[in-house]
Amino acid sequence: MHKEDFRAQRQAQNELTLAQANLITKRFFNLDTAAYNEGVLDAKTKEMLGLVASMVLRCDDCIRYHLDQCQKHGVSDAEVQEVFSIALVVGGSIVIPHLRRANAYWYQETDNGERN
Repeated sequence: MHKEDFRAQRQAQNELTLAQANLITKRFFNLDTAAYNEGVLDAKTKEMLGLVASMVLRCDDCIRYHLDQCQKHGVSDAEVQEVFSIALVVGGSIVIPHLRRANAYWYQETDNGERN
């Protein structure tokens, strides 16, 4: 899936979900957002941790989201490859298909040839 399509779909689905959500769901979404705020660990580190967990749990939507956040927080290509390595070691070979898709998403280029 192209990055812009994923981002637009995620936004629309979040809006629909939260419009229909009860208090428990809304609180969970708020907790999830707050967990990645700056704290003792910086937001960049937290996003890399979230990426490892998402890869090990094999959630492609979560992987894409955390890759977007990693990019936003300035994670380098070399850093993301180390994150991928940790996920592979922790999760084992079942992570390989998600690793492939994560690499394709991370290195996806825009129409003008720039990586976004």
